[in-house]
Amino acid sequence: MTPAPFLDAITEAPPGAAWWVRAADGLRLRVGGWRPARAAGTVLIFPGRTEYVEKYGRPARDFLDAGLAVLAVDWRGQGMADRLPRAPFAGHVRAFADYQRDVAAMLEVAKAQGFPRPFHLLGHSMGGAIGLRALTRGLDVASAVFTAPMWGIVIAPHLRPAAWAVSWAGKRTGLGHRVAPGAVPGCYAATAPFADNTLTTCPDGFAYLQGQLTATPELQVGGPSLAWLHEALVECAALGRAPAPAVPTLVWLGTRERIVDPARIAARAESWPAARLARVEGAEHELLMERPALRAQVVEGTLAHMRAHAA
Repeated sequence: MTPAPFLDAITEAPPGAAWWVRAADGLRLRVGGWRPARAAGTVLIFPGRTEYVEKYGRPARDFLDAGLAVLAVDWRGQGMADRLPRAPFAGHVRAFADYQRDVAAMLEVAKAQGFPRPFHLLGHSMGGAIGLRALTRGLDVASAVFTAPMWGIVIAPHLRPAAWAVSWAGKRTGLGHRVAPGAVPGCYAATAPFADNTLTTCPDGFAYLQGQLTATPELQVGGPSLAWLHEALVECAALGRAPAPAVPTLVWLGTRERIVDPARIAARAESWPAARLARVEGAEHELLMERPALRAQVVEGTLAHMRAHAA
């Protein structure tokens, strides 16, 4: 692994560092993070679809203040990681299992760069699906926290059969790289107006995210591809049936959630003896970019959970 660019100017956090690393199939990924002078453990951040390391600058600052190091990854197809040639701007993946190669590469960086244990998982949205799959495969963490995890996707009931059929047909006919019908072709977070956006009710949090993407348009990712949609639907269904990991887990869910499926999240959490579901009244999808009082609820509860399971 070699040093990679790190965009300190957009993070609102202390200086960080990043490294290039190759996944087992040869794709180049970027892993980056922050370390305090003395760390009592490391938070492994599994970002959501379209996201990138620097988006987590503000949460990283909170974790650093609590004495925890932070490590995050640019998944394949987003951030500064290699984009898949046929769909460089779409949110695209050939197989959802490929993300587990990225998890393995991230752990290689953690080991090589000496990020301290215990590790704690923080998975957001799509990173929540990747994280739960990693837990079922034995990811060695002391605790897990999920914010609005993608354990189901909000699709109108009358459109769900069509979503399955069209996404399956797209993959089978070589058109899996095409943006899924009805998806926003551009980068939603970069172009959406604040009014009635599905990400956050906080003007400052929304401006932070849009400011990053405006300053660095090369980080932008558009709507999901047909292949990504089909793979995501298959993985969400499989995760709903997967055995519940024994890792102590806290799941955060906003009561105004409109991107991932609250019913499926609740069902998965309720069937998981080691998990606890915490609802955040009035919050949208980006719980770590919400209004100060809501954000503080999530940050403080997350830190308390990690401290309680630091052994």
